[in-house]
Amino acid sequence: MKQSDKLLTFGWREWVSLPDLGIPMIKAKIDTGARTSALHAFEVRPYSENGRDRVEFRMHPLQKDNETIVTCVADVLDIRTVTDSGGHKEERFAIRTTLSIGAHSWPIDATLTSRDDMLFRMLLGRTALKGHAQVNPARSYIVGKRRRKKGT
Repeated sequence: MKQSDKLLTFGWREWVSLPDLGIPMIKAKIDTGARTSALHAFEVRPYSENGRDRVEFRMHPLQKDNETIVTCVADVLDIRTVTDSGGHKEERFAIRTTLSIGAHSWPIDATLTSRDDMLFRMLLGRTALKGHAQVNPARSYIVGKRRRKKGT
């Protein structure tokens, strides 16, 4: 069996959840051009708790919705200098969190940055995909389905 036969196949965008952060649903752009995943964050506040470096941040998990806010807390993995697609360098907190998509879950690293002006509040980079998924750029929402609210 080939390695590619064992991998999930994602579309170029998928619905995922980040249960460790209390985010039940967020639309992610699958971006093989990005090494690291990026997660929308604002009001980022680093602090120390029991000798661990932690970060609290707020985020808008839904596209085109700046009213819905989720407050998240995570351990700081490190601080990374990230170069965005426009060539701009930015220091970002990096965290490790669980990515869940469909019936599958695994840990990923993500950097925190403001993505209010971006269409997607999360980018899923190639490091998060390695060993887990491949991408079919012609498809969307192959694995992650948006869960409908009851009564809709």
